[in-house]
Amino acid sequence: MTNIELGFWAFPVILALIFLRIPIGLAMLAVGIGGSWLVTGSLNPVMAQFKNLTHGTFANYSLSVVPLFLLMGQFASLGGMSAALFKAAATWLGHRKGGVAMAAVGACAGFGAICGSSLATAATMGQVTLPELRKYGYSGALATATLAAGGTLGILIPPSVILVIYAILTEQNIAKLFVAAFVPGILAAIGYMIAIAIYVRVNPHAAGHRERTPYRERFEALAGVWPVMIVFIVVIGGIYTGVFTPTEAAAIGAAGTGIISLLNRGLTRENFIEAILSTASSTAMIFLIVLGAGALNGFLAMSQLPQFAADFVTAQGYNPWIVLVAILILYLILGCVMDSLSMILLTVPIIFPMVTALDFGLPPEEFAIWFGILILIVVEVGLITPPVGMNLFVINSMAKGVSLGQTYRGVVPFVASDLIRTAILAAFPIISLFLVRLLY
Repeated sequence: MTNIELGFWAFPVILALIFLRIPIGLAMLAVGIGGSWLVTGSLNPVMAQFKNLTHGTFANYSLSVVPLFLLMGQFASLGGMSAALFKAAATWLGHRKGGVAMAAVGACAGFGAICGSSLATAATMGQVTLPELRKYGYSGALATATLAAGGTLGILIPPSVILVIYAILTEQNIAKLFVAAFVPGILAAIGYMIAIAIYVRVNPHAAGHRERTPYRERFEALAGVWPVMIVFIVVIGGIYTGVFTPTEAAAIGAAGTGIISLLNRGLTRENFIEAILSTASSTAMIFLIVLGAGALNGFLAMSQLPQFAADFVTAQGYNPWIVLVAILILYLILGCVMDSLSMILLTVPIIFPMVTALDFGLPPEEFAIWFGILILIVVEVGLITPPVGMNLFVINSMAKGVSLGQTYRGVVPFVASDLIRTAILAAFPIISLFLVRLLY
């Protein structure tokens, strides 16, 4: 068996291990070490390389952003910011047809701007908004689907842990990727609200009615979200203007949300320790996957599979847009069985060299940024695509009396919205790139 054939076999072996319930990080680590052993014919150089890989991976300064953004989300949840966001959005939108669900999406967008994790956004906002949605007569299908879809805004609206990982893998500027993701993130929130508006008109009994809130109460509720606005402006504004590096901004954001939570009396000694442990647990899980991906990528580099794939696609003369569509469809399929971080780490080292060899009429850096946004969006769709949409499981587990089948049916309009937005952003790269060009 040639080295390239060994590289091809890595993927079905990893998928088989995943179906056997082996954690994805361990599956990639085992295949990476085993494959390198088969290529070199000796275990000693592989273990020596693994030692250097471990140090080189975790000494990466950019990875320090991950635990800091996760901690910022933990503190924001404890500080009552999620409840304040939903209250403000509900006072302005709640009286409209489907307005409480739209408010939930808006609150998810706001919380995603200070969280960076989809699952954390979905779980946190689910605790706050599910009771309100049920109180005002929203069906279980619409309520759970809205929150599952809204949770995906946590990885699309900056800061985004997935974008940080993509930037490290492709050696791109994190700040520029955050800038490029801002407009697509806003479009995602608007698209979800449009999907809700259509849904409640097709199914009038899926949503109840909430009384109009007086303007005085609306502005009072709006004033309650000033901590979120301050954190967002300082963190994201600092990154966009170059005042802070992403790591410095994440540290300031974590400290700021911690202080706000303390002042709001939401942060106690007990839940502070719980927040630290939860952050450490999530970080360890992510870092294990990153380490496994590093071992796998080392094996794939030895097998020369990425170079072979790039040369093969270039030699065939395929239309670049057909290749891009095929890649996006592949991500949609993988999203049915894998989580977003695993997809990025498993596929980008192979796919990125392949697509960069094609001509899309963009400079290399702009192409890498645009491609990263497209990948982020289709990965986001995977979070709400049956049968293994992680956000669907998180929200459904919180909604007693709502079957998983109901949630699956309710999420269809949101998936359709995602697919339409993906097509628009693929057809018009300027939507993702114009802010980058304007600021840089």
